[in-house]
Amino acid sequence: EVQLVETGGGLVQAGGSLRLSCAASGPTFDHYEIGWFRQAPGKDREGVSCINPTDGMTYYADSSKGRFTISSDNAKNTVYLQMNSLEPEDTAVYYCGAMLSLHCLEADRVDYWGKGILVTVSS
Repeated sequence: EVQLVETGGGLVQAGGSLRLSCAASGPTFDHYEIGWFRQAPGKDREGVSCINPTDGMTYYADSSKGRFTISSDNAKNTVYLQMNSLEPEDTAVYYCGAMLSLHCLEADRVDYWGKGILVTVSS
């Protein structure tokens, strides 16, 4: 069993920044790819970014490229999502997910979910 805890959400004005953290515990951290997903009211859960902590390979959805940066601190079993130039369209509940699949931007591939944290971007 993998447990995931997200922190760092909150309210920010458009153009501002937030850093989300996903702390993982359980089986060996490096056996999983870790992704950030988000779900806005009335919409499907979508992939934002993901990382393979073993080799550092990262992936981004088109909507986050150039604005968001994902990174991992393997010693702390933690993955971060630095979000800059936030827009009201980024408002959503953000979830951390762990998966064994290589398709790390696909929500239906996630094996374990965190409870989610709310990010609200005001205009």
